[in-house]
Amino acid sequence: MEFLHNHEEYFRLEALKEILDDSKSIQIVSDYFSVLSDISRIKIFLLLCHTKQCVLNIASFMEMTMPAISHHLKILQNADLIEKFRDGKEVFYAAKQTPEVRHFHKFIENLLKKNCPDFETKHEKINESKEFQDYQIKIVKEVHDFLCQNISKRFTIEDLAKKFGINTTSLKTVFTEIYGTSVQAHIKEHRMQKAAELLAESDLQISEIAEKTGYSSQGKFSQTFKEFYKINPTEYRKQKNINKNSH
Repeated sequence: MEFLHNHEEYFRLEALKEILDDSKSIQIVSDYFSVLSDISRIKIFLLLCHTKQCVLNIASFMEMTMPAISHHLKILQNADLIEKFRDGKEVFYAAKQTPEVRHFHKFIENLLKKNCPDFETKHEKINESKEFQDYQIKIVKEVHDFLCQNISKRFTIEDLAKKFGINTTSLKTVFTEIYGTSVQAHIKEHRMQKAAELLAESDLQISEIAEKTGYSSQGKFSQTFKEFYKINPTEYRKQKNINKNSH
């Protein structure tokens, strides 16, 4: 290779030519930048670098339609920047934990840092809110275990919030997020499961079972049980005894 002018940099140009002649590798780099040339995809990518989310949540967060979000997710996934996984019945997306993805994440955030004077302050809040969320989750799980261990007693949301040092709104919101229902609905389910177990396996009076599952009124207990199982406690016990004796 000959150059018209001698700038005493032949050795650098020779080495660079070897790299730049590798069109296949350069194309891969170009493809990455093409994928991240769309502002919505950059936002989704950064979101998924910090948190795992389902399509519904991403659409809500981005204020976009689910089909549009699915389109961007597919492009990011094909580029090996994100991955999807199943947790129970839900499908979630998150950034891949690879060196390439971490480099792109750092590269984008460095550009943001350069162009956004208060980026560092905003970025610190991400970790602060995550730590607080983890703290809330830990407390809510302790609340859940406490309620299950004290199924015969009644506690208000205010009582629980005060006992475990969490505000009532956070307690209700995080509890629903973790267990899928409100505190009251979830514990009622546990009460009814315990009641059904006692009806089938013990000789306790229905009034005693009502008391052991947190009901001061037998009438209220029977009404709740029937709403839950579509049969009253006495009939439920009879059916279980018949089934037991038939075996």
